[in-house]
Amino acid sequence: MRVLDRTNAPVPVTVNGIVIAPEAIAAEAQNHPAPKGKPAWAWKAAARALVLREVLLQEARARRIAPAPVELAEGQWETEEEALIRQLLESAIPPAVIDEDELRAIYDDAPDRFRGPSLFEAAHILFPAAPDDAEGRAAARSRAETVLIELHSDPRRFAALAAEHSACPSRANGGMLGQLASGDTVPEFEAALCSMDEASISGTPVESRYGFHLIRLDARVRGEVLPFTTVLPHLRQAQEKADWVRASRAYVEELAAQAEVTGIDLADHLAKEARLSA
Repeated sequence: MRVLDRTNAPVPVTVNGIVIAPEAIAAEAQNHPAPKGKPAWAWKAAARALVLREVLLQEARARRIAPAPVELAEGQWETEEEALIRQLLESAIPPAVIDEDELRAIYDDAPDRFRGPSLFEAAHILFPAAPDDAEGRAAARSRAETVLIELHSDPRRFAALAAEHSACPSRANGGMLGQLASGDTVPEFEAALCSMDEASISGTPVESRYGFHLIRLDARVRGEVLPFTTVLPHLRQAQEKADWVRASRAYVEELAAQAEVTGIDLADHLAKEARLSA
């Protein structure tokens, strides 16, 4: 890959002589939110994304691939360029060869990772606060900690305190949430349920996107370890996806290394990508 920048003047972003319009980069930059204090990051990320897209499109056209868009969802079709890129990758990247013995070794190494849904009987008291309201979240945490002290001194008051303080409709039922299965609650809430002992109250307020929760776990039935034959299709799908991501990244890097690119340095970006995929 040759990066040409022989003057101090702004160099247009091109791929093998094809110019990537500044307007296109500006539009694409909206899909790449910049980290705080790095306003140029979004422009560079957008330029790199469009350069790699152009590299793929040029290769697809060089191979004389005829675009054949497919329907992604009802009434939603690929664009011709999206179809060209998909068809190019389908033709250039061979199907992954999955070793079932390797998948069996992954399963045998940690079978506890492959359990059916757990069931929980729980109650909570919710102190609400928006995720972006720092002041409101601090106040909600303070109220939750105050009520938690009351709960730990007299756990029998849970229903009364839920009726008095909770912002959840479950307050009308003493905070009771009924039977919950894995996936029914936000991850932070479920993680707390999994870590608690039965018939206990959370030691600290549990933070989630909704605010802070005081949780009582009444009962838990842990899901059984699923047999390998049940897990195998999911392991196979995950391995196929991982192999495809690695192969497609390597293929794009190979094409980019052969292209003549100006106005943006892909070398550092591709090196970082390679390190991340290693």
